[in-house]
Amino acid sequence: MSFGGPVGQIALMHRELVEERGWIDEQQFLHALNFCHLLPGPEATQLSIWVGWKLHGVKGGVAAGLLFIIPGVLVILGFSIFYGIAAKLGWFMAAFAGIKAAVLALVVQAMLRVAGRALGTPFKKAVAVASFVALFLFDLPFPLVVLGAGALGALVEAKRPQWLRLPPMPEPDIASPRPWGASAKAVLIGGALWAAPIVLIRATLGPKHVLSELGSYFSQLAVVSFGGAYAVLASMAQQAVEHFGWLTAGEMADGLGLAETTPGPLIMVTQFVGYLAGSRAPAPFTPLVAGTLGALVTTWVTFAPCFLWIFTFAPWLERLEGARRLKGGLATLTAAIVGVIANLSLWFAIHVLFARNVDRSFGPVHLLTPVPQSLDWHAALLAALSAFLIFRLRWNVIGVLGLGAVVGVVLGAVG
Repeated sequence: MSFGGPVGQIALMHRELVEERGWIDEQQFLHALNFCHLLPGPEATQLSIWVGWKLHGVKGGVAAGLLFIIPGVLVILGFSIFYGIAAKLGWFMAAFAGIKAAVLALVVQAMLRVAGRALGTPFKKAVAVASFVALFLFDLPFPLVVLGAGALGALVEAKRPQWLRLPPMPEPDIASPRPWGASAKAVLIGGALWAAPIVLIRATLGPKHVLSELGSYFSQLAVVSFGGAYAVLASMAQQAVEHFGWLTAGEMADGLGLAETTPGPLIMVTQFVGYLAGSRAPAPFTPLVAGTLGALVTTWVTFAPCFLWIFTFAPWLERLEGARRLKGGLATLTAAIVGVIANLSLWFAIHVLFARNVDRSFGPVHLLTPVPQSLDWHAALLAALSAFLIFRLRWNVIGVLGLGAVVGVVLGAVG
């Protein structure tokens, strides 16, 4: 039932777990949600793991997390296989041309939604602009931008807290126990399980095989994936398309459209990337087997860290709740995420609306510019229609993407 991305998923969990079942109380839920925002990775997934851990320990956390993830994994894997088979059919690609244009409007909506809650001070607005410039013009690495923003926020909270205007926080409970043993055990076991598939793949297929590259890249991304799924997509889309060449920008937008219309975490789009990457460099397997392995490896290294973070840090929740410097770092990092998603929006717009673009370099500056004559008026029309439906008529995600697919097929038939 968890359609609508993390906002819809968290609202559904609150209704089911707090209001209807009474398994946890309001204060526990809010504290856990704030805690999950401090961690890298999809916050709704981590919240589900925390609920299971709170009620039944590690076994409960594993059960809750897996059952939150597995249905979406199966759905996206099925769609990915179908996409790989049907990608050359005219009507199918026309439908996804409409979905791509609608996704562009959805990414802009996500940017405005995050900006509305994250840019409450001039300092935060400056951070958002700086992160956009750093990524779009100077092509700085995504981890450097987000982690640098977090470190800057911790420093500002210590020296100039008025620049952030954080809400009042409870004093940290320094009398609470320090569960070093449980955390150390979680790190050792969780880290070993996280790394095991990558070690096995490297030992059998070598470090240059696509499955090794998928495991290594998405493991690194899992460590710096603060700010929600759209923030991760900004880095992943450009790396997967421009650096690794696993898929095209249009296919990346298609994958995001699939993830938006299916239940489960939005970050499941990583599985779509893994499937296409594996199926296009299948040796020594068949394309179907290699694609499935690529999807599963990507899913494993994306979500295994979620369990590691929760089992390691959840016992410290009382102490972390009042850590002002940590909250200051997160607030500044979230402001930087607005610039990250703005970069994703512009990058998607250039690739979806124009058939050709040019990368112009001026010293350290890299400026990606579209060729105006290559404007795809079908895509522009669909993007404008999607924006009208989202911002004016307040349509939901599934309705917008569904109509985009239908209009794409019609325009493809008459065009």
